[in-house]
Amino acid sequence: MKGLDIINGSYRSPQNTSTSRWIPSLRFYRKLLDILYKLGVEARKNGLVNDNFHATAFGILKALEESGVVFEVNGVENVSGVDGPCVFMPNHMSVMETFVLPGFICPYKEMTFVIKESLTKYPVFGDIMYAMDSVVVKRKNPREDLTVVLTEGAKKLAGGKSMIIFPQSTRTLYFSPKNYNTMGIKLALRANVPVVPVAVKSDAWEAGRLLKDFGKIDASKKVYITFGKPMRIKNRGAEEHKESIEFISGLLQKWGAKVLS
Repeated sequence: MKGLDIINGSYRSPQNTSTSRWIPSLRFYRKLLDILYKLGVEARKNGLVNDNFHATAFGILKALEESGVVFEVNGVENVSGVDGPCVFMPNHMSVMETFVLPGFICPYKEMTFVIKESLTKYPVFGDIMYAMDSVVVKRKNPREDLTVVLTEGAKKLAGGKSMIIFPQSTRTLYFSPKNYNTMGIKLALRANVPVVPVAVKSDAWEAGRLLKDFGKIDASKKVYITFGKPMRIKNRGAEEHKESIEFISGLLQKWGAKVLS
C-alpha cells in the first residue's frame, strides 16, 4: 500500500511537485471526482476497509500537491505512539481535512467520523460515508446529537475504531474558541480513551460560491497540520478542553490564521 514519507513524525511536500500551477482547480477536481467515484463503486460492491481510506487520502493529497499545494505536517508520532483508539479533535477550516487526515491516521489506527446527516445524501459520497460506518448527527437538536455521539461513538471506540469529530461543527476560516464545543471531550470521557487536538490551516481549498465543497484551489497558501499530544480526560475534562483550544489557537496564530478572542 502506498504511503507518505514521514520522517521523525513529520511530513513535507517534495520540492517541485506541481505540474499545473496555472490551472490547479481544474486538474485537481478531475482527479478528485475520479478517486471518489472509484471509492463509491467499491463501497457499494464490497464495503470499505481502513486501507481504502488510507489509499484515498493519499491519492487526494498527492493530487493537491500536483496542483501546487504544499503540505507541512507535524506530530504524527502522537498518532502512532499511543495505544488503542483516540478521539481526534481538529478545528474545521475547509473540506480538505475530511479527505486528508485519514492519510496520517489510517496507517496506525482504524477510524471513522462523526458527520452531519446532509453529507450522507450526496451522490457517491453518501455511499462512502455509510460504508465508513460513520456516526451521523442531524444538527437540529444539540442534545439529541450529543446522545447519538456518546452512545454510537462509544460503541465504535470500544470496538477499536478511533473517531474524528469536528467540535466547531461548521467550517470557518477563523477559529472561535467559544464555538469549539466539548462533544469530543465528553465522548472520550465516556469511552475512557485519549483525545488528540489537531490544528489545521487548510484555506488553500476555498469554499465554492454555488457548491460549498467545490471552491478554488489556491496553491499559494501552504497547508499546515499538527497533531497534539494525546490527553487522558480527568474530572469533567475542562482542563483538557482548555489545553486543546490553546494548542490550536497558538498554532493558527503562528500560521497567520485569524483567531477570535
